[in-house]
Amino acid sequence: MTTTSSMLPDVGTELREGYAEVGDQTLHYVEAGDGPLVVLLHGFPEFWFGWRLQIAPLAAAGFRVVVPDTRGYNLSSKPESFEDYGVDLLADDIRGFIGELGEEKALLVGHDWGGSIAWTVAMNHPEVVKRLAILNAAHPRRLSEGLHHPSQLRKSWYFFFFATPGLPEEIMPARDWHFFRHFLHDASPPYSPEEIERYVEAWSQPGAAAGMINYYRASVRQSQKEAVAKLRPLPAPTLVIWGERDSYLGSELAEPEQADVPNLDRVERLPDASHWVHHDEAERVNELLIDFFHAAAG
Repeated sequence: MTTTSSMLPDVGTELREGYAEVGDQTLHYVEAGDGPLVVLLHGFPEFWFGWRLQIAPLAAAGFRVVVPDTRGYNLSSKPESFEDYGVDLLADDIRGFIGELGEEKALLVGHDWGGSIAWTVAMNHPEVVKRLAILNAAHPRRLSEGLHHPSQLRKSWYFFFFATPGLPEEIMPARDWHFFRHFLHDASPPYSPEEIERYVEAWSQPGAAAGMINYYRASVRQSQKEAVAKLRPLPAPTLVIWGERDSYLGSELAEPEQADVPNLDRVERLPDASHWVHHDEAERVNELLIDFFHAAAG
């Protein structure tokens, strides 16, 4: 593991930047602060920078905040085969990553695809998750159920477009990455031109567009019956934060089944926030995370 220090003014705090070797993958990450470990997992089509409004407040609250680019994104490894993006493998990365950081457990946060990974880490590797916070990411059982309903299928149309071989990679860069930009359009306030340029830089990394799309290819090709059969209750105390104006996930997917998440703390619904809840209502999200994680030490 290698680390360097840099000041990124749009994050508002000094960041230590590094690379962790996890199995046959290299994960790029940034970190700030000291204290109990908090790992933030970004979703699609973001990268570590998606958590820019959380890093400094969490570090100031007494946490060691570490934010990786998950495999396929930005500066992390980008294996070519879609089979290398199965969610169990992505969860294995994070279990190994926590160990590479010299820690046995983490307070784990995930948004969107990062939430799907976080759910799976907490199920497959409960020994490394002290507490779990999920932002606008349905529990796998809820998502599987939702994809049987026409209303959710319409919201999730891009799952199936991305599953087509080759075509998405050709379309994505067109018109200065218009397709990826579109996914961010309902954020309120809108992402600034400078923020969008940071995303474009990450999307433009060699192999990144294919890596990001391969998450969906791996997901669509997995048997839903097989995926549901592997689910198991997760013991970690869990907080769900849900922006109700989500264009991609119906609000009925927010609440996991009690048997799947027996230690659910609560589902906190933010009625004016979009899918990008950590951007739209950063101050409230930070408050919720800090309170929830401080309770772990109480």
